Amino acid sequence: MNPDALSAALLTVIAPLAEARRPGAAEGLTAADLPLERPKNRDHGDWASNAALKLAKTLGANPREFAAEVASGLEAVDGVASVEVAGPGFINIRLDAAAAGALAKTIVDAGTAFGSNDSRSDEIINLEFVSANPTGPIHLGGTRWAAVGDSLARILSSQGAQVTREYYFNDHGAQIDRFARSLVAAHEGQPTPEDGYGGAYIGDIARRVALAYEGDIDSLDAEAKQEAFRALGVGFMFEEIKKSLHDFGVDFDVYFHENDLHESGAVTRAVERLREQGHIFEEDGAVWLRSTTFGDDRDRVVIRSNGTPAYISGDLAYYLDKRERGFNRCIIMLGADHHGYVRRMMAMCAAFGDEPGVNLQILIGQLVNLVKNGQPMRMSKRAGTVVTLEDLVEIVGVDAARYALVRSSADSNLDVDLDILQKRTNDNPVFYVQYAHARTHNVGRNAATSGVDRSEFAPELLSHETESALLGALQEFPRIVAFAAELREPHRVARYLEELAGLYHRWYDNCRVIPLGDEPVEAVHRTRLWLNDATGQVLRNGLHLLGVGAPERM
Repeated sequence: MNPDALSAALLTVIAPLAEARRPGAAEGLTAADLPLERPKNRDHGDWASNAALKLAKTLGANPREFAAEVASGLEAVDGVASVEVAGPGFINIRLDAAAAGALAKTIVDAGTAFGSNDSRSDEIINLEFVSANPTGPIHLGGTRWAAVGDSLARILSSQGAQVTREYYFNDHGAQIDRFARSLVAAHEGQPTPEDGYGGAYIGDIARRVALAYEGDIDSLDAEAKQEAFRALGVGFMFEEIKKSLHDFGVDFDVYFHENDLHESGAVTRAVERLREQGHIFEEDGAVWLRSTTFGDDRDRVVIRSNGTPAYISGDLAYYLDKRERGFNRCIIMLGADHHGYVRRMMAMCAAFGDEPGVNLQILIGQLVNLVKNGQPMRMSKRAGTVVTLEDLVEIVGVDAARYALVRSSADSNLDVDLDILQKRTNDNPVFYVQYAHARTHNVGRNAATSGVDRSEFAPELLSHETESALLGALQEFPRIVAFAAELREPHRVARYLEELAGLYHRWYDNCRVIPLGDEPVEAVHRTRLWLNDATGQVLRNGLHLLGVGAPERM
């Protein structure tokens, strides 16, 4: 019996009891209003409900007395072994072994679909993440967002959302000019400009530009030379960024060029839309957005008095462009230095008539520090000043890098211990989870050799305490994924997988799938193979959501 079925059974018991106490009280009540949770202490049962506590006040009932009535009704439900009332009115439910064990076959039959649903099919999501400036390799902050963003896209898609991964290509502004000047300086053997970009990659890109340029690049005047290095250099740098991301398992559906907003008239359209809505005013020769109306700490200049667009002009145009492309959810993932950016962006969303937090959501990621030999790792062999995606992958590999970056809440600072990630021990969380998955395959291979197959399924035999605990965790997977999608927190999937791996290892130590010696193959062995394979399927599904491999041998 899965949680949805148990909630439905709970509703069939509670509805008539509520109606009898107060006519009309059950009207509109659904199974979704009667949530279940796993008790922290498994001795209290398989599931717990506070439904009686929630409804008692409305019904004018004593919570514990009402809970006792509900418990009595639930005990008659097929698959429920016992029900107890605890404290002021909590209901603890224990399933019989057959009802609990049936989940193993359900998971194996569902395969890759277990944990997925279409509950978010009405959400058309634009997920913008990474969006590093094309002026250098991706640093650790961008690498963290690559892992988290791609995982979040996978999780949201698994819940039925239509997700477009988008990279905002910052090819407009002062940072591109500094990049071009740095390339020119490297080409000419000059020191890096004071406000420029250093690192070996600048010399590499400069040499590629000189070779690719059709003609004698040194015959150009200073302005033309800088433009040549800008145009070709940005392209080469962005090619490298895209390749690094692809090798990291992250690909984007759309690469949106910032420069297009300014050249296409999108900024003007956005300003005119806001002017029509009464949120634009002019003062001191500049064009302003009256963003204080929507909670901003000050009004924002959109077009400066000299006619040049302010930074927010691109934000206005880009957000409107996304909405006009049909996205009803715009999620933007920004770095730790963008906290002050949130209020004005939400004001902008409201000014367009949208709902902040619904049509627009902004996630802020915190810093990542690499630790090796107990010391912070600060310098890149290639970038010179920052540690990059390539540095991390070179040391620990893609799987360990992605898992380490996604297993902690993105809004907290993260220290990544490289020494631990290189170990093949249980101290290494990605090894711990992947080894559990590989072990399920090893059990399957050994079972086949020993004549144990899935030709028989007797779920009532899955009665060992480690089997009950493992089944309880497997039951939780769909809820964990749904919760991770709701809160935009992929780390919940990673932490769940670590817990599941631990429960599987304990089950493996206590319950044999393969008979000992000359013992015959019995129903319990075949049934345990179903549970083994179900666990492997859930581990595999969860690792896929994180973009991490599920090896069959280790």
